[in-house]
Order: sequence, then structure tokens, then C-alpha cells
Amino acid sequence: MIRWREGVVTELGRAWTGAQELKVRVGEQSVRALAYPDLVGRPQPGDRVLLNVGALDRGLGTGGYALVVAVPDRLPADPPESGHLVKARYTPLQAMVLGADEQDSPDHDVLRDADDLFGTPVVVADLHSALPAVLAGVYETRPTTRVVYVMTDGGALPLAFSRTVASLRDSGWLAGTVTVGQAYGGDREAVTVHTGLLTAVHVLAAELVVLTQGPGNLGTGTRWGFSGVQSGEAVNAVGTLGGRPVASLRISEADPRPRHRGISHHSLTAYGRVALQPADVVVPDLSGDFGDAVRDAAEPLKARHRVVRVGVEGLYDALREAPVKLSTMGRDLDGDRAYFEAAAASGRHAARLVDVPPPGPGSLYS
Repeated sequence: MIRWREGVVTELGRAWTGAQELKVRVGEQSVRALAYPDLVGRPQPGDRVLLNVGALDRGLGTGGYALVVAVPDRLPADPPESGHLVKARYTPLQAMVLGADEQDSPDHDVLRDADDLFGTPVVVADLHSALPAVLAGVYETRPTTRVVYVMTDGGALPLAFSRTVASLRDSGWLAGTVTVGQAYGGDREAVTVHTGLLTAVHVLAAELVVLTQGPGNLGTGTRWGFSGVQSGEAVNAVGTLGGRPVASLRISEADPRPRHRGISHHSLTAYGRVALQPADVVVPDLSGDFGDAVRDAAEPLKARHRVVRVGVEGLYDALREAPVKLSTMGRDLDGDRAYFEAAAASGRHAARLVDVPPPGPGSLYS
């Protein structure tokens, strides 16, 4: 289950909000490691550290890191009393946090009877890498939009693992973050996707919400065995609460795997089978045979959703100006332009909805 190693810190690397890179000597080998100071303290050169190297040894999606489990000779001080929400529950590194929706929270009175998103547009995407691209489309269209990010627990549990989120906060592209389920580390914590969405709107005053899993998508090459199934469940939550779900399609012209080329089977399954509430499914108006194939593949989604074609003019330039490096599955903007333009198109469409009154009874969303 866990591959343990003991090592000595030799060098500190990059740091960003909630995370510290290290170099650690393990026997005759030097490995890159990552520590979360809020959990284990802040290691220093010369410290002995205990590492979990399982995913690193298997070459899985930890960004090439061993993970620091403890600095046993210099334990951090006890944190101040916080809340009663336990996340990463019953694991050795479970964290106790103050949930926005728990009784001791100053936000509890706001959230106790909250039950409506009042038509707030919520962009739902499969992969964490879509987040900055969605935002590029939002800000190209409506530069003053107040956007809050809701991170689910389908990928990484600590929000601090995401350098992207740290940079987006620093650049002003995110007004706040909410971590839901077992995920933790946002500006606000919430128990469920539902209370996370309500927190984004009622507590953090979001005009638009983007919801994705954290970094580290899990997939098995089967129809149902992938963490992005949560995308369909998120659409249901948004619709149930009276928001306007905007479904961002995972599209690729460069992925070598047939199941992800064109519209990924992840999107077709999550939105076509799991999402029972209607959504705006954004189909980017791409050119050529590939664009035709994408539009054709989206046709079955019309049985349940409103399929919206959105132009991509100007989005490439907006994506190039993003304050973070764009990357998905190791491919940059030019390596998989269709992927990023699809995400940006969903942001463009959602931004156009911000100032539009919610549809009335008898509409697709009633």
C-alpha cells in the first residue's frame, strides 16, 4: 500500500502557497519531494524526513514527487483550534478544518437555509488543466467577472498541490476557492459539492463559478472507471440548486488514445449518461473536418441538453496571455489547441450569461 523511505533534506526548491519543494537524499539517490507545511511543518536542510514514494516509484501522477509524511525530529507545533470537519478522513494525514457549513462557522447563518444559486453560471470541466483556459475565455469576454473556483476530490486532495491555483490567485484571476468532499485547503471548506457551490455564491459573492477536480485525473480505460464521472454529478448539483450548468467538453485533436480524440468518452459518458439535469453543452466552432467531427459527436447530447455552438475567434490570443503555463497531459497550447479553445469557449459562453436574467418557467432549466 505505502512504500516508505527515510531520507535527509539536502536543498529547498520552489515554494508556493501551502507547498514546499525539496531535494532529499535517500541512500545514494537524490529525489524530488514535496511537503505541505500546514500538515508536516516546514522542513529545512539537514532534517530527517519520512517519505511516501509509492506513486513516484510507479511513475504515476504526483508530478514526479516523493511526498513528505513527517519530519520526525522536529514536529510542528499544534495548530490553533479550528473546526470539526475531518478531511482525508481516517488516513494518517487526516486534516481537521473549519467548514463554512458547520455550526461553529461564521458563515453558518448565511448557509443554514441557503438553497438557491439564483441562476449563477457554473462551468463544469473534467480536468484541472481546463481551469486557466476557462478563465481566459471568461476574462476575454467579461473582464470584471468575479470568479470562484470549487475543487472536488476526484484528483489531488490538497489544493496546495496546484501551482496553477496559486498563480491564478496571485494574478487576480480567482477571487476565492472552495474545497469540497475530501479535498481541503481552499479559502473555504465545505462538506459537499452542493454546499461548496452555495458557499461560492452566498459567502464569496461569485458571479461565476468554475468547478473541476484537483490535479491528477484517475482513469482506468473503462467506460465508467474514471474520476471525471463527477462532472455529470456536478451538473446535477448545479441544476438542482437553481444554477446554470455550463458543460465544458474535453476535446483533443492530439491525444494518441482514440477514446479521447475528438470529444472524449469522459465527456460523452458524464454529460450523456450521468447528468440528468439539463445543461448548456458548449461546442467550440472549430474549423475543418475535425470541427465537423466534433459537432457530429455532440449531436446525441441534444437529447438531454442544450448544445450551444460558440465561436473561438480571439480565444487563442487570450489563451496565450494567461498568467500560467497551459498544459494538459504534457501538451501545451500549440500541442493541443483544440483542448484549450474548447475550455475557453465554455468560459466565453458562461461570461455572457452573467448579466442575463435566469430563464423562467417552461424553459430548459425550469
